[in-house]
Amino acid sequence: MAQVEATTERVVAADAEKVFDALADYSGTRARVLPEQFSEYEVREGGDGQGTVVHWKLQATSKRVRDCLLEVTEPTDGELVEKDRNSSMVTVWRVTPAGEGRSRVVVTSTWTGAGGIGGFFERTFAPKGLGRIYDALLAKFAAEVEK
Repeated sequence: MAQVEATTERVVAADAEKVFDALADYSGTRARVLPEQFSEYEVREGGDGQGTVVHWKLQATSKRVRDCLLEVTEPTDGELVEKDRNSSMVTVWRVTPAGEGRSRVVVTSTWTGAGGIGGFFERTFAPKGLGRIYDALLAKFAAEVEK
């Protein structure tokens, strides 16, 4: 069983504080920018950054749906960590300044992959698929924040 990792990033035309606040807004902005692969979205506790508990189903492929229940922490400035109570998946969102009025958002998800031939295919294809999903999310997020 190997660690699987998927990373995506995007530069957003807004300052880092505004971007981070929008990213941490699970009851508002986040709910509006999720692409079609996310369903059954529900904030169960909190709704703004640290202490939030949020649920969704992620349709990773036509046959693979993850039921996610995530606890949100803010271990350092500009960083949100979502730990899935239902699996080994951890997603880290980092927001850093990228020049005047611009920010870089980097999202990295890691989890313990399957073993054997299934694990080989997971390590090979899952990062690309999840990367496409997060790229769509970041595109919608950027459009929302740059208004």
